[in-house]
Amino acid sequence: MKTARAAWRRLEPVHAMIYFAPEARRRYADLGLSGRAGYFASRSAPFGRASAELVISTFYNFNPAFVRQAIDGAWDATTPRQVLDARYAAAGEALRRAGIHELPALDEVLALARRAAEAARDHAQGRPLFAAHAALPWPQEPVLQLWHAQTLLREFRGDGHVACLLSEGVGGLEALILHAATGEAPVDFLKASRAWPEEEWAGAEERLRERGLLDGDALSPDGELLRRHIEDRTDRLALPAYAALGDADCERLAELAGPFGRAVVESGLLKLG
Repeated sequence: MKTARAAWRRLEPVHAMIYFAPEARRRYADLGLSGRAGYFASRSAPFGRASAELVISTFYNFNPAFVRQAIDGAWDATTPRQVLDARYAAAGEALRRAGIHELPALDEVLALARRAAEAARDHAQGRPLFAAHAALPWPQEPVLQLWHAQTLLREFRGDGHVACLLSEGVGGLEALILHAATGEAPVDFLKASRAWPEEEWAGAEERLRERGLLDGDALSPDGELLRRHIEDRTDRLALPAYAALGDADCERLAELAGPFGRAVVESGLLKLG
């Protein structure tokens, strides 16, 4: 389980950079999508003309009012197909700028990641974001194939994570606060990017304290146990994809993925605009 998590985490920057890359922002703006509309429309485009309600449901931890405002009118300005084309074009541009196409292990990493992603398709039930992305055709270019494979693995894991949160009675805002309490992500970034009003954030914090999950602004012992349980359960739910590789190939993917993630980070693609 730890090896599978390492394989996912080390390769994850190859997918995640699409949410920060200026190439993506420019292409979405060319389609008439400004601000966060590009993010919501591009990630939900595999659903078709996704409603705000569908995005709120599947993205989970964003302020619903923010989602409605951001996606309102998006499908009047453009189409899901145009947004998907822009997303893939931006991903290719950004990853080539990071030099991913020049890394010597590209073919092997792609083969392993694609095997895992394709294995995940046999376990799509209850994973709506993953299923929608998995229905898209595979790109032709190797760099884009790698991005698509890691996108599928990310959404596969993410849908499982949402299921874990729901089963533990942890709402989207509460999940953000518990995440912030670990110190793994800046509180200001989580507040700004998910757009929850300060009073709602404070109210959710108080409810978590009443549940015994927060001690001040930090996780309580019970909060730490819950977070560990959710992360471990998320790891287990992601295993069907990586189990298809077997132990040796999963370790190999974890070993080879590091330079790909580092190339993205060192290129600055994960920096906030």
